[in-house]
Formats: sequence, structure tokens, C-alpha cells
Amino acid sequence: MDETICAIATPVGEGGIGIVRLSGDRAIPIASYLVRLRSGKPLSAAKSFLLHYADLVEPAGSETVPGPASQESASPFDESLVVVMRAPRSYTREDVVELHCHGGPLILKRVCQGLLRCGARLAQPGEFTKRAFLNGRLDLAQAEAVLDTIRAKTEAALTVAQTQLRGSLSTQAYALRDRLIALLAEVEAGIDFVEEDLRFVGREALASGLRDAERLVTRWLATAEQGRVLREGVTTAIIGRPNVGKSSLLNALVQTDRAIVTPIPGTTRDVLEEYVNVRGIPLRLLDTAGLRETEDPVEQEGVRRTRTAIDRAELVLLVLDSSQPPHADDLALLDQLSGTRGILVLNKSDLPRQLHESVLPPSRQGSHAGTLPIVDVSALTGQGLDELRSAIWTLATGSPLEPTDMAAITRLRHEDALSRVRQALRQAQESVTAQAPQECVALDLRQAIDGLEELTGAVTTDEILDRIFSEFCIGK
Repeated sequence: MDETICAIATPVGEGGIGIVRLSGDRAIPIASYLVRLRSGKPLSAAKSFLLHYADLVEPAGSETVPGPASQESASPFDESLVVVMRAPRSYTREDVVELHCHGGPLILKRVCQGLLRCGARLAQPGEFTKRAFLNGRLDLAQAEAVLDTIRAKTEAALTVAQTQLRGSLSTQAYALRDRLIALLAEVEAGIDFVEEDLRFVGREALASGLRDAERLVTRWLATAEQGRVLREGVTTAIIGRPNVGKSSLLNALVQTDRAIVTPIPGTTRDVLEEYVNVRGIPLRLLDTAGLRETEDPVEQEGVRRTRTAIDRAELVLLVLDSSQPPHADDLALLDQLSGTRGILVLNKSDLPRQLHESVLPPSRQGSHAGTLPIVDVSALTGQGLDELRSAIWTLATGSPLEPTDMAAITRLRHEDALSRVRQALRQAQESVTAQAPQECVALDLRQAIDGLEELTGAVTTDEILDRIFSEFCIGK
């Protein structure tokens, strides 16, 4: 924390603008070695939160003792807009300098090399956000929301991430923590003054408070699956026999001609991947090769990759041609979906129908048609696509989309912490019911409070922090 760090904050590659960020006590002095303001003023005199027009020059002096950038003789290698953000009003609550230069890789490399020569070091992944957390600018749930904001692929995912970044999850965690601390204070006061014959909180009131807290945590945990789906998306494999319309369905969902569609069976020979927004869910669609027995070695490899994709998929769309009678391969695929999350998509509903649920053998009707959602669609006309999107949402999240006043939890870490909070609250209720000593109730309440503090990062370990921030890019 006593070192000044620097990193390129914009994506790798060429761009109109590239940004190099510094943070630390010596950010302004180190940047001064490279920055020559066009106003003629030293960088240390620059006003905060304003763009200052400047030249970037190679640091003067020797390799070990750099000199200031004020020499008129120094030749600039780029022009830049420079922003100074003085502590504590910055992202990290340290002095921060951002150099907005042209986005060529060579220029950005020279800027970083100059800063390293002048005393900075390269930032580790997520170190800027980690410093924001350690300096109290963000709590841990908000820091995680920074990454979720960057990676959001749909408006719904972005809304959830931004809500967490503004502290909704943390606010609710702090509010529940305060309620539990108030209960704990009453319980511990009864322990401390037991000989004074003073009555603080009765068992009924205590049990009621614990039940209310547990119900709140249970409602919170109910958002876990929807939150995870919005953040991570759902890997979905489109499978079926050749020429049932798998690629046409992908094109219809993506709303572009992403996959090649021909009347020739076996056109798709590799797994084609595309992201699509389905009711706010980032759906990772895998268009697969048609499953059939073939002597073509290329198509055989495609079939092998299809089976691998099915194993990796969280959701399977089994496409059948409803204009044809059921084929033996269709029934075999139905059998393979046993125990998986899947939707039976009856495509080509714009043509005369030959495949009905009633024509499936009784064994299939009982084991599959009765459990798999069935949706009629026409990939050609778009008929039934809205119903398919609704079925995907319901199956992916476990329930229809409903508004809730609870902040969605989006990570396994959140779910694990809240699960332990709920377990501690249930244990406390059991202790109250069994009229166990108040010390037992107090211990359970402390464990519940610890779980909530772990959620926000008030109590955590270096191992957890390292794992969380290692997911970030270098410049964030």
C-alpha cells in the first residue's frame, strides 16, 4: 500500500484513446517526470478533476536518477490529456493520475516504461479496486459489483450489478446486522445482569425476532439462482437430428444469419457459439451438428463435439421436426435428456403437423412429455419464439420473473455466507425453544452476525481477497 502502482486501464490493442492510471502517494511526482503541461505550470499545481493539455516526454537524467519533464529541449513522443485526482476524492482514495494519450500499443508501452523507471510498479490484477476496498471506498460486495458491471452482457445483468455497486446489497446486510446486534445486546444484558433480577427480552419476543430474521434471509437466498444466471448466463445446447431446423432456430433467436442453413443434411459440422439476450438472461447458445450415424469422418467429429457440448450445457433445447412423424433417433434423444434441464422444441409449426405428443410411445409420454416443457415454434416465421423465451427464463431461473425488494445475490460466496447466517438463526431458535442457556443463543447470534460481516467484507481473509481480485483485469 505504500507503493505507487500503474497500469494500462484500456483494453489491449489499437484505439483512438489509451489510458494509463497511477495511484499512490507518489503518483503526482512520478507522473511529473513524463508530463509537461502546455500551460507551463508544474503538474503539482494542476487543479483536480480537470483535463489538462500536455506533452508526454521521455524522463530526463540518467536511467537511475530521472529528471523532471520541464526541459524545453525534451522531445515529446505524444500529446495527452492529464487528469489529477487528489486523495481522498478518487477511486482508490489515494492520489490518482490518469494519462489519456493515443491508444497505440507502442505509446502505452513507452508511458508505462517511463513510469516504472521513475519509481512506480506495475499493478496486480484488480489492485486499484482492492485499494479502494482496503481504504474504505467500497465494501467487498460493491467491489465485486465493479467486475460484474464490466462483464454484464444484458441490461438486466447491468441493472443488478449497478444496484449492488450503489450499495443495495450492503445496505440490506448492514440493516439485518443491526437488528441482530440489537437482539444480541438484549441477550447479553440478560446474561450480565442475571443476578439483578432484571428482565430484558422475553423468550417469545426473542423467538419472534429470530423467525423474522430467518424469513428475511430465506427470501434473500431465493434470489440466488436468478442472480447467478443474470451474472454468468446459461450455456444452452441446441440439439436434434440433421435438418430439423437447429441452425434456423439459432438464427431466429440471434436475429441474424449467424449459422449456414441449407436443405443438405449435415451442413453444421462444428459447434457454433453465439450470445443472445433472452428476457435479460445472457444465453450462450451452442448450435451443434445433427446427431446421426455417419461414415463421414468430419461429420463424426462434429457429432463427438455435439455430445461434449451436451455434457457441458446447463440447458438443452431438443428440436424436433413437427412436420414429420417421430423418428427413432428423436426418441433416442428424448431418452438421453432424462434427468437434464431441457425444452422440447417442435419446429416448423407453419407446416402441416405430423408429430403430436399423443403419437409418442406411452413410455415417452410418461417419462418425458409429461416433464419436459413443450413449445411449438416456427424458426422461419418467428411464431412461438416469445413462448420459447419465456420457457427458457422459467427453466433457467427456476421461477417466473417477479419483482422483489431484496437485492439479488449473484455469487456463490454471497449464497454460502447467507446460508450460514440462516443456519445460525435456526440454531438460535432451537436453543430458545429448548430453553437452553442464553449463552448458547448469544453464540448463535454472533455466528449469524459474522456471516453478514463476511458478506460485506468487514470480516474476511487474505485468501478470499486474493481470489476475488485476481478475476479483475490489470488496470482495474
